[in-house]
Amino acid sequence: MLVAASTECFRQLPLREAIDRIVDLEYTALEIGIHEGGNHLKPSEVLADLEAAVEISRDTHRAAVVSYSVEIEATGEAHYAQFAACCRLAKATKIVTLTVPSAELGTPFNQEVEHLQRLVLIAESEGVRVAIKSQVGRLSGDPDTVRVLCDNVQGLGLTLDPSHYLCNPNGPCKFDKLLKYVYHVHLRDSTPQQLQVRIGQGDIEYGRLVNMLRHVHYDRALSVHLAELPGVDHIAEMRKMRLLLESLL
Repeated sequence: MLVAASTECFRQLPLREAIDRIVDLEYTALEIGIHEGGNHLKPSEVLADLEAAVEISRDTHRAAVVSYSVEIEATGEAHYAQFAACCRLAKATKIVTLTVPSAELGTPFNQEVEHLQRLVLIAESEGVRVAIKSQVGRLSGDPDTVRVLCDNVQGLGLTLDPSHYLCNPNGPCKFDKLLKYVYHVHLRDSTPQQLQVRIGQGDIEYGRLVNMLRHVHYDRALSVHLAELPGVDHIAEMRKMRLLLESLL
């Protein structure tokens, strides 16, 4: 396993500056957010100019890109066209895993299965894997639903974010049964009442999590995914999280 940081940790900055901050904090690997509503790469831009997106994704001051997080706002066929372009970007930059959100709560289960099956089919044609991310308010906020989705969509995996199973409207959820589906990991510190708190003040058991992941032979990234908290030194939190995770590896 290795420690990485998401460019979403600096979501208010342009991508170049976000990468510079991550490298300055001595992270050697990173995840790039490709979000239509964000300040970094956008799926529509990847579709419009793949070569430029590839060049941008390779300009990381030698930090290794380990994953892309993709959030597409377009609907219908435009959605799949943008996703296919992101898969081509992943192939060109030798990235294996794309993280996508699952559908919002209330979406018919069969509809979501069909959607995810199509994403997986598109991704597999480029040698890429799809992982839905743990997220409160969406189908992936329930571990049992995640398990059924992954069992019904061959090749689908999970970007595990333990915080969304700890700070959950239905109370803390056990996610042990999901470990075999994990393709990627997002981390912060949390309590049952707050999705993110200062590092060391929450209830995420990092050591136990790392041991559980080792048990299923997970050997990929632990990606730090911290939002800025009011009145908290974000740079210090990012550094503290890196040192903590590295001490466990």
